[in-house]
Amino acid sequence: MDGEWLREFASLHGNPRSAERPTLVCFPHAGGAASTYVPMSRALAPGIDVLAVQYPGRQDRRRERPIADIGELADALAAEIEREVRGPYAFFGHSMGAVLAYETARRLRDRKVPGLLHLFLSGRGAPKPAPDPRDRMDTDAAVLAEVRRLGGTDPAVLDDEELRDMVMPALRADCRAIGAYEWLPGEPLDVPFGVLVGDSDPVVTVAEASAWRDFTAARTTVDVFAGGHFYLDAHLTAIARAVTEALEGAAASAGATSISPVP
Repeated sequence: MDGEWLREFASLHGNPRSAERPTLVCFPHAGGAASTYVPMSRALAPGIDVLAVQYPGRQDRRRERPIADIGELADALAAEIEREVRGPYAFFGHSMGAVLAYETARRLRDRKVPGLLHLFLSGRGAPKPAPDPRDRMDTDAAVLAEVRRLGGTDPAVLDDEELRDMVMPALRADCRAIGAYEWLPGEPLDVPFGVLVGDSDPVVTVAEASAWRDFTAARTTVDVFAGGHFYLDAHLTAIARAVTEALEGAAASAGATSISPVP
């Protein structure tokens, strides 16, 4: 897919995207890019197609202005997904991406766009009416300190002045976006939630992540993995299996094509 917001990695497994299979749309963390989900794409092939969101200001969109507002991002993504995604689909968002996946799902619900099977919310606590003070990072030094604390970014990138200058605009924008995010009350979604969290994540507790169950009228499962904020890398096979099993059940309920199991 050569769209503005969505990237696919079908060439990695030689299995072109099909409207008959579920599509998993993946939302990166703050500072992250679409390529973060290349391993997920490989792990879920061939039964589930993966599309990864490419936010402005990074990789092939590095010359574009980053967007520092969750609402603006969600508006643009809802329009893109309505236009580009065919057949049943699900969302997987990690950290800031979890909030953005949820807000995009709300907009698609309000626009009466069908097809959303499941929402996977990783490494993020449930929304609160006011911005979380822990998300406020007002200086580059604070942003870099938090990135180092959480991991997920090669320290060599942060230590190299030229590389650091390349990634900072996107990081600043993402941190401003999540730091200013305010949840606006509304009807719960009516789609199953799969919550995933590391047991030693320094920024979200299992209880905070479990509170997502209050934001859907459907079933919520909570899977806890050993590890910190970026627990995903060490548990990719288990996560892929959990996603596949959840979408197998959701697709069967919706009458969609069955999904090939993860080995």
